[in-house]
Amino acid sequence: MYLEKEVALAGGVDACVSARLDRLPPTRYFRGLVARIAIGGWFEFYEMFMAAYISLGLIHSGLYRATTTSMFDVNGFASFLGSFFAGMFVGTVALGGFTDRLGRRAVFTVAMLVYSVATLAAAFQTSPVAMDAWRFVAGIGIGVQLITVDTYISELTPNHTRGRYSAFSILVILTSVPTVAVLSYLLVPYTALGLEGWRWVMIIGAGGAVLIWFVRRGLPESPRWLESQGRLAEARAIVDDIERRVVAETGQRLSAPAPDAPRAEATDNTASWRDMWRGRYLPRTIMLSCFNFFQTFGVYGFGAWVPVLLFTKGITLTHSLLYTMMIAFTTPLGAIGAMLFAERVQRKWQLVGCAIVVAVAGVLFGMAREPLPILLCGAAVTIANNWLIGIFHTYQAELYPTRFRARAVGFVFSWSRLSSIFVGFWVAALLKHSGVPAVFVLISSAMLVIVVMVGALGPRTNGVRLEELSQ
Repeated sequence: MYLEKEVALAGGVDACVSARLDRLPPTRYFRGLVARIAIGGWFEFYEMFMAAYISLGLIHSGLYRATTTSMFDVNGFASFLGSFFAGMFVGTVALGGFTDRLGRRAVFTVAMLVYSVATLAAAFQTSPVAMDAWRFVAGIGIGVQLITVDTYISELTPNHTRGRYSAFSILVILTSVPTVAVLSYLLVPYTALGLEGWRWVMIIGAGGAVLIWFVRRGLPESPRWLESQGRLAEARAIVDDIERRVVAETGQRLSAPAPDAPRAEATDNTASWRDMWRGRYLPRTIMLSCFNFFQTFGVYGFGAWVPVLLFTKGITLTHSLLYTMMIAFTTPLGAIGAMLFAERVQRKWQLVGCAIVVAVAGVLFGMAREPLPILLCGAAVTIANNWLIGIFHTYQAELYPTRFRARAVGFVFSWSRLSSIFVGFWVAALLKHSGVPAVFVLISSAMLVIVVMVGALGPRTNGVRLEELSQ
């Protein structure tokens, strides 16, 4: 058996990292690897969607108001959302380059610790200004973490299963949404040990700092990143280990690596911010920047405001939380759909389809008054939003080369953080002056921009090697 493994591995030792990784079959080892990286993202999504489920607790405690008197009114709930997304904007646009310079694994760990400490501190604040300050710091950690997770997974997995594994990671991550919904339903209306329920929801979210030390043990650095840094011996050692694990699990010899597979830029460390605005990357950067700016109107304009939107319709606090929790349970269905169709339908067209569903179902949700239409339309928007999340995290990481992938993804993703700062204030203003239907006119208009931009400028990526997409 030992000799068989050695023979199986020998054919790929001198091949480039990309060719060796891309020939590997899907295995439990890869699923486990992706799931462990996704745990880092689990707490990030817990934090992002937590705002929706503790919103009524924050408002009823008197810490915030549902509406705002001006664009930057710190006493309005929109300020709670805006401060967090402002931090994410800084984390993605200003600090995303650290992932390209320092490596995926190290930044993955540090970002998680920053988020956890800041969230724990925020749970004990008693003024909007102090709360917003800690939420800003937490946002910085999460902004860096999200782009690191996307980059990390896209570089570790084979090209023919890259979309499926990335969607699987989103499925793991999105289980945090029903989790925080249930916790909020059980805790927000009550007080325990002298602390309001919404504070306990935040404290639980800070637990990622403990888990991350166990998760990071045994996680390999991205061999593609190591190869792009000229650290060839380390890259090959990691791929050797991955191949051994795959052979041990499958009991089969590996096929020979593709002889003509393009290599990562092995000694090119001269990538700059300007590279993403040149050649084939220019339309991709424009398309992804527009996509990210407008996708938050649907994902967070709806997701972060569901209980408040329902409460504004005249539904009681308890029923608003109950309906929100029921809608939240459909969240993983979007990721399951993304995982099943990730490699079967071009990812660009899945993004277009999801945007259309959000636009139509959102308008219907805004007009609904009875429980069944509210739940059905809310579920449709939630499923489509999370299907979109499961696809676009894969899609944007595919469109740039290894040498500046994290930096470019950080830049285009930062547009979603920038728009998120303002979406909360716009939603609050529309609720105050025009009601719930106007909110969904705004969301639907944003979705139509996505349909046009992705449909016109988005390249096809399914099954294509990362290095070929960047040639």
